[in-house]
This record gives sequence, C-alpha cells and structure tokens, in this order.
Amino acid sequence: MTASGVPSAADVELKPITMAKALNMGLRAAMDADPKVLVMGEDVGTLGGVFRITDGLKKDFGAHRVLDTPLAESGIVGTGVGLALRGYRPVCEMQFDGFTFPAFDQIISQVAKVQFRSQGAWQMPMVIRIPFGGGIGAVEHHSESPESLFCHIAGLRVMSCSTAADAYWMIQEAIECPDPVIFFEPKRRYWEKGVVDTSSRPDTVVSSIVRRAGTDCTVVSYGPSMPVLMKAAAAAEAEGRSLEIIDLRTLSPLDLDPVLASVRKTGHLVVVSEAPREASITSEVAARVTEEAFYSLAAPVLRIAGFDTPYPPTRLEEEYLPDIDKILTAVDRSLAY
Repeated sequence: MTASGVPSAADVELKPITMAKALNMGLRAAMDADPKVLVMGEDVGTLGGVFRITDGLKKDFGAHRVLDTPLAESGIVGTGVGLALRGYRPVCEMQFDGFTFPAFDQIISQVAKVQFRSQGAWQMPMVIRIPFGGGIGAVEHHSESPESLFCHIAGLRVMSCSTAADAYWMIQEAIECPDPVIFFEPKRRYWEKGVVDTSSRPDTVVSSIVRRAGTDCTVVSYGPSMPVLMKAAAAAEAEGRSLEIIDLRTLSPLDLDPVLASVRKTGHLVVVSEAPREASITSEVAARVTEEAFYSLAAPVLRIAGFDTPYPPTRLEEEYLPDIDKILTAVDRSLAY
C-alpha cells in the first residue's frame, strides 16, 4: 500500500494492462517515491488528461502536486524550468504532439542549455511527455512525428516506449534522470495491453533491445511502429524468412551496439519510422551503420518512413503510415540485392 492510500504497483497482479494504465502506474510510483515529483499540464488534474494517463493522481496526491495549467505550452514548460531549478522534478504534459511547438523556444533555449550554461552547477531534471504519431484519425495538429527535431537539440535525452512494461519503467527512469527528457508516447498504442512485472526492476529500459531474434534481415524501429514490425516478422516467418527485430527505445543518445551486432550477423538492414524521411532517425541509423559496419552489409540500408508532407487527413492516414506490406517489400528488396 502506498503513502497515498492506494494499492502500490507491487500489489498489482501480473495480468495484462494497457500502456495508458502502465504510464499512470509509473507516474504514481515515481510520485510515491519522491515528494518533489510534480505533474502539470492542460486538464491533467480533474479530467485526468485527454488520454486519462493522469487519472486519479490529483485525488490521491493533491492539487499542489498535480496542477491544471492554462492553455499555454510555453508557460507550462517555463514554469517547469523554474521548478526544476528549485529542486523539484516536474513532469510536463503536452496534450498532443502538435501543441508542443509553442514551447519549442523554451525547450531549446532553456531546458536543453541550463546545465551547459552553468557548467553543471544547475541541473534540469524535468520530463516533457508528448503523445505522438498517427493512427487515431485525428485532425490537424493532433498527429505529428516531431521526434527528429528534438534529437537534433544537444542537451536533451529523447525516449519512446513501445510496450506497457517499458512504459511503466521508462517513465520512472526518465523522472529519475538528472537531465531533461523528452518522453514520446505512441498514442495509438495507449490501449494495447501487455504484462507488467512491477516487482522486478530491470537494470535499464533505455538501451536498444532485440525484441525478436532472426538471421536473415535486421529491422529496426521504435514506439508506434514496433507492433507492425512484429506482425511483419510473423508474416515473413510463414514465408521462410527470419527477421531480427530491434526496438531503439532511446532515440538520443542512440544505442546502436545491438543494431551493429545484428547487422554483422544478417548483412541486411531496414529502418522503419512514421516520421518524414528527410533528416530523420532513419537517416541517422542508416548513416552510422554505414560508417561503422559497411563491410558487413550485403545490401544498402533501406528506409520505410512517412512522406515528406504533413500528416494527411484521416482517411488517407493508412496510406501514409508504414505497414506490413511496405516493410516486407523493403525486406524483399534488400534480400534480392
């Protein structure tokens, strides 16, 4: 039982829960462990967030730790900066990915630079949660994949969970980190379920991980695309091909050791993302693998990504997003090279 009088994460049975619930439990565990952890954002308190990620937190921890803010993202992040400098650990929610951009100046000019500007005298232990990606049929500004923008900003860590178990532990690790973390949550995966063992904390959940072993081709992604990769691997297996699936989990700094080891084994690499291809995570992975494992490659690195356009209207969204057919076609091209 937690100090707030509700069942602790350790009391929860090992049964499948949604990613949304896992994030809620992770936030709750972090707030129980450290009274300096605060949650703030638009509608995060009374409503519990538009996706209900913060449901019940205001009731259990009080309005002084779960703060409903005005509709002003720059104000949310700016207030978080001040709180972090005063020793708190604010968790700021951007209600949707497209609403993050009004806070971009604060993130670049303050959040990412304070530790460097002060030569380490000041820390910036804050987390900015951003629901991102497509697949929910939303209108403009509600479906974006801006992760590459933040990966280019020195001084930020960028994470993205893809399973309920990772969501539970990653949000806690992000909150405990002394550096500012941009925490991307794949909104169309919020309601997918997975088993979360809250009693056994892994050493880390922020390094890349092999989700499925294989021998013929390495396929790499993160966040919202991971379930698509797993389905593609199952379909490929039925046709006699073995795909090794790797989840990056942390997008900056990238942990490419498992990817390089896999490519040295398979000789083939396909990188998948919902974000536009130009200057993207897929570009960075392709470039660095080519630099560090060129002689292990039996074919050029291939990329499956969104188009270099804004997310389309809802009825065209499935044409825009990577799917099983696009991934398997790229695998075929690589193996036939």
